[in-house]
Amino acid sequence: MYHGRSTGKGPSTPTQIYQQPPRLLIVHALPSWPHICSNLCEALQNFFCLACSLMGPSRMSLFSLYMVQNQHECILPFVQVKGNFARLQACISELRTLQKEGCFRPHSTSLQLAVEDGLQQFKQYTRHVATGAALSYTSLEITVLTSQPGKEVVKQLEEGLKDTDLVRVRRLQVVEITEGVLECMDSVSPVEEPSSDESSVLGTDIDLQTIDNDVVSMEIFFKAWLHNSGTDQEHIHLLLPSRCFSNISRSGDDSMCLKCDLQERLLSPSLLPGTADGSLRMDDPKGDFSTLYQMASQSSASCYKLRVIKALNSSGICESLTYGLPFILRPTSCWQLDWDELETNQQHFHALCHSLLKREWLLLAKGEPLSGGHSLRTPASTFYVIVPSRSPTLLVKAVATRELLLPSPFPPLPEDPTDVSLKTVERVLDSLELEPTYNPLQAWSHLYSHLSNTLTKLQGRIQPSLESRALRKAGQLQTNRVRATVAPLPMTPTPGRAPKMPAASKPSSEVFFWPSKGEEYPSGP
Repeated sequence: MYHGRSTGKGPSTPTQIYQQPPRLLIVHALPSWPHICSNLCEALQNFFCLACSLMGPSRMSLFSLYMVQNQHECILPFVQVKGNFARLQACISELRTLQKEGCFRPHSTSLQLAVEDGLQQFKQYTRHVATGAALSYTSLEITVLTSQPGKEVVKQLEEGLKDTDLVRVRRLQVVEITEGVLECMDSVSPVEEPSSDESSVLGTDIDLQTIDNDVVSMEIFFKAWLHNSGTDQEHIHLLLPSRCFSNISRSGDDSMCLKCDLQERLLSPSLLPGTADGSLRMDDPKGDFSTLYQMASQSSASCYKLRVIKALNSSGICESLTYGLPFILRPTSCWQLDWDELETNQQHFHALCHSLLKREWLLLAKGEPLSGGHSLRTPASTFYVIVPSRSPTLLVKAVATRELLLPSPFPPLPEDPTDVSLKTVERVLDSLELEPTYNPLQAWSHLYSHLSNTLTKLQGRIQPSLESRALRKAGQLQTNRVRATVAPLPMTPTPGRAPKMPAASKPSSEVFFWPSKGEEYPSGP
C-alpha cells in the first residue's frame, strides 16, 4: 500500500465520492513496442468506452498520455475524461500509428523529463482552472508502463527525480509489462502490491507491479482506476457484539468495531446506456444496493454502520432472497488512523474471516441509516448478509425483508419423472460442455463495441463544429493531435506562441496548452 506524500487531505464530500485523482500515463515500452502496441491500445479503448459512458458523477477527472521513444512527447495534454471520448479515441489512434520498427536510442533522461513535463503541465492546468472554479483535485497519480525490468526503471526514476519537487504527486508507480502470455484467464490478478522485501529495496515513494502482455490483464489494471480508492476516511463500521472481548476497538455502544473500506465487485448495468438492464433505473433506495456505497462514501461526519445481529449457517439462506449488486469489505487503509490501530483492525478482520470459514457461518447485519436531523418518523432499515471468503475480504449482499417478500409457491419436486422425458433431457444435458466454474473473463457481451458506437455517434454530432470553431479562433486549424512537450509555459502569451483557446469556446472544461513552434516535434515519426 502506498503512503507517499500528498496534499489536500480532508474529509470526502459528496461531489468527490467517485472521482479519482488526475492521472498521467507514460508509455515507456521500448524495445518491445511492436509487441505491446496492439494490446495496450485495445485495452485503453475498452476502458475509456466504460469510463466515458458511466452515468452519475464522473469517476475520472483528468487524463494525459506521454510516449517515450527516442525522446519524450505529449500525445494527449490533460483533458476531462467524461465528454471527451472523441479526443481519447484520437489519442489511441495516434498510439497505433507510432513508429514500431527502427533504431530507438532514447536519452537517459527521457523518462525523467516526461514525468517532470507532465507534472509541470498539471500545475499549469490547475493554475488556469483554479481562477474560474474550485478544484476537487490537487495531486496527480503518475503511472509508467514499461517493458524494461521494473526494478531498473524504479532506480532510474529515484535517481533522476531525487531533486524534483514531487509534493503534488499523490502516487508514482511503475508497471512492468511482461512478455508471458496469459495461459489461464481465470487466474488474472494483475493489480499487485509490492512485497515488504521489494519495498525495502525500491523505496517507499515508487510502487512496482507487473502485468502480462495481453488485453485482459491491461484492461483490468485500468479498471482499477474506477474504484473509489480514497483513504481520507474509512467507509463502513462493522459492529459485532463484544461482551466476551477485551482490548479491542469499541464503538460508543460497547460493540466490537471493525473499520472497513467498501469496494464494488462489478459495475451496475443500470449505469450504462443501452444495456439490457439500462431501463431498470432502480431509483428506490431499497431497490438499488449502490445506495449503501453512496451513503458510506458521502458520510463525512460519521461512518455508515452495519450492525451484526445474528449468525446463519452457510446453507441457511436462499439465493432468491438476495438482491442488488454485491460489494466487498476490506480492512480500511485510512491514513488518519495510527499504525497500531490499522494493524490491530486488520488482524481482527482476518481473524473474523478465518472464524466464519471454520464455523461455516454467514452474518446477518442491519444497516443503520445516517442521522439526518430530528425526525419523528422511523427510517426504513436494510438488511445484509455478509459472506466470508478465502481472501481477506467479506462479500456483502442485500437480503429481502418481510415487506418486500412476494408469495411464491414452491411445491415439492415429483420424485419419479417418466423414463422417456428423463432420457430425453439427459441426452440434452450430456451434450453440454461442463465447466468447473463460471469465468466472466471468458464471456463477451459485445458491450465495448456497443458503447464505442454510441459514444461516437453522440459526440460526432456535437464535436466537429465546436472544435473547428474554437481552433479557428485560436489560429490553429489542425487535427486534434498534439505531439509536444509541455515544458514550463508562461502564464501570458509570448511572441511566436499561439494563443490559448478562450474558455468560452471550448467544448468541455479542459484548458488546451498549444506548444510553441520551438517545442513541436515533426508530425511524422
